[in-house]
Amino acid sequence: MILCGGIGSRLWPVSRAAVGKPFADLLGETSLFRMTLERVGDPARFAPPIVVCNEAQRFLAAEQLRAAGRTAAAVILEPVGRNTAPAIAAAALAPVEDPAELLLVLPSDHLITETGRFLEALDRATPAALAGWLMTFGVTPDRPETGYGYIERGEALPELAGCRRIARFVEKPGPEAAEGYLATGRHLWNSGIFLFPRTGLLAELEARAPAVVQAARGAIARATSDPDFTRLEASAFEAAPGISIDYALMEKTDRAGVVPVDMGWSDVGSWDSLWRVSESDPDGNARVGEVLAEDSRGSYLRSDGRLLVALGLRDLVVVVQEDAVLVCPRDRAQEVREVFDRLATEARPEHDLPSRVPRPWGSFTSLMTGEGFQSKHLMLKPGASISLQRHRHRSEHWVVVRGRAEVTRDDEVFTLEAGETTFIPQGSRHRLRNPGKDALHIIEVQCGSYLGEDDIERFEDDYGRS
Repeated sequence: MILCGGIGSRLWPVSRAAVGKPFADLLGETSLFRMTLERVGDPARFAPPIVVCNEAQRFLAAEQLRAAGRTAAAVILEPVGRNTAPAIAAAALAPVEDPAELLLVLPSDHLITETGRFLEALDRATPAALAGWLMTFGVTPDRPETGYGYIERGEALPELAGCRRIARFVEKPGPEAAEGYLATGRHLWNSGIFLFPRTGLLAELEARAPAVVQAARGAIARATSDPDFTRLEASAFEAAPGISIDYALMEKTDRAGVVPVDMGWSDVGSWDSLWRVSESDPDGNARVGEVLAEDSRGSYLRSDGRLLVALGLRDLVVVVQEDAVLVCPRDRAQEVREVFDRLATEARPEHDLPSRVPRPWGSFTSLMTGEGFQSKHLMLKPGASISLQRHRHRSEHWVVVRGRAEVTRDDEVFTLEAGETTFIPQGSRHRLRNPGKDALHIIEVQCGSYLGEDDIERFEDDYGRS
């Protein structure tokens, strides 16, 4: 089971509300979600995954599954976020074909550089889970980290090599406590990865958190499904308490166990943690994209477009996007979450959408916005089509720059070649389709009194959005 709920607010402006941390391009051309899929890609060891995400993420998850050549056992859509316990309960109850006896729960937005060690730890945990233990994986700490929760390991589980009881869970500590945990050698970072016996998990949840299981059962029983997605019934799932699996179960059960492991793990939760796991130049700078660094040290420097020149910087984070720039000291990277929340309060568009917005048919990139107009670059994948739609507050001009476009405009259907243009009047029903085998590229100029993405009335749609 792969959990895709995280936004990654401390990784703004790359991670946004509509394109969260699991699917963002943080570590190169492969997302953390794709890395998670690859980690459990061996069909001899793992059944097809159950993916849990929200409605807005469904096409991102589906597209990245397709790009990875993977088929999910189910893609479960949460109508509202309720933390990890209800999501895990719903996955355990999902009517998938040939359900596995053990359920491996993985956050989709963590990094593990030593996959072999992770698989070895999984092998150690498997006999314990088959014996009814609720297992998690504790990461051997290498520094007094204050941003992670900890697990204090207890006595060894009898006849289960490499497995221990959990003595207690510890919240994120202050600096002094973290130093003490590192010194004792008894404490591990809480990775948030679990291996559960499916029936044992549900039985323990029934005993420890019955409201969670009751809500999940109702949401699954009344779920609606199509060939791609399973949508949990909203009223039943909304009745679930918003609670993590740690609080709901692991801190209460007497069947909690842990496997210590050193697997190059990071939750990649902030720009500082991303700097730690990125390749650095001789001056300790992590550089991504078009970056020129002079007399700069210990900094995370990233540009996803234009040239970034860094001169005389020390221990900073500089992230340049088309529509936003972040500059902050590396040791204050945790506070980016507060900036993200302020953007939401002020209803800034930079909170929700990146400059390049993925869509099931391709993507669009905002190029320029002004009073009463904006321009975009549309890319349609081969064979893809936008919905048959109309706008009440804007007109559109389309210029084909590469490929061939099939245009529907009210009762007309016609073709445009590269270099040709057309006009879509305000209120006109229209559709754009790529009939070719290569990507179609369009420059779109919108003019009108309101240019928001919610000024779309859909009549037909290939992706279930009408």
